[in-house]
Amino acid sequence: MSHRLVLRFSAIPDTAVSIALAAGIVAAWLAIHVGAIFAWEWQWGTAPLAVLLIAVQTWLSVGLFIIAHDCMHGSLAPGHDRVQHALGTFALGAYAALSYRAMLPAHHRHHAVPGSSEDPDFHAGNPHALLPWFAAFFRRYYTHGQIVRITLVALLYMALGASLVNIAAFWAVPAVLALVQLFVFGTWLPHRHGADGFADHHNARSLRGGGRGAMLRSLLACFHFGGYHHEHHLSPGTPWWRLPRVTRRR
Repeated sequence: MSHRLVLRFSAIPDTAVSIALAAGIVAAWLAIHVGAIFAWEWQWGTAPLAVLLIAVQTWLSVGLFIIAHDCMHGSLAPGHDRVQHALGTFALGAYAALSYRAMLPAHHRHHAVPGSSEDPDFHAGNPHALLPWFAAFFRRYYTHGQIVRITLVALLYMALGASLVNIAAFWAVPAVLALVQLFVFGTWLPHRHGADGFADHHNARSLRGGGRGAMLRSLLACFHFGGYHHEHHLSPGTPWWRLPRVTRRR
């Protein structure tokens, strides 16, 4: 890429880049969601492709959450709160029928008191173990209202001709796997107590490691949300795709 092209790309407003990336994630997720749920036919020969689609859809589901997360911080379309609220609501609803309105104050509380007993994402009683923390996290954010919404959508899909197996395989399974991925790389590993401690009062660490492929690993793990988690706490208004630049500026 020429120096001139680099300059032109860097001149593109962050909002335009964020919206374009969000549109790409949403479009890819919808294509797999609709196509696989309504058109997939199970055969032994196509089983490996189904596994691949589920894996890709899991990653894209993580992306839907990250879109909503940027909306929560006002970094997807700064100055356009209604647009961000609408996009965040859609992204969380499509991902797993989650409530954006309910998650917004909880997430800001997490940033206000990270890693403390008042942090809704932290397990003060057991700040080390994965399973107790995950169980508490799941109980806090997954509600009866969400189950009702998922059930209603599933019934609508079945009325339109989708099979329950396809709904489970291409929506429920990716959503659950994405939840685990988000929790492990975006909450537990960055905030759990360990021998290495934390750099400051944010009680957060970044996970990207070093060497070749660090950026790609960070992108695949959690859209840089885990790889640059400390940077995110230092600059919560930075969109996910710009977090590596926070490191370079320090």
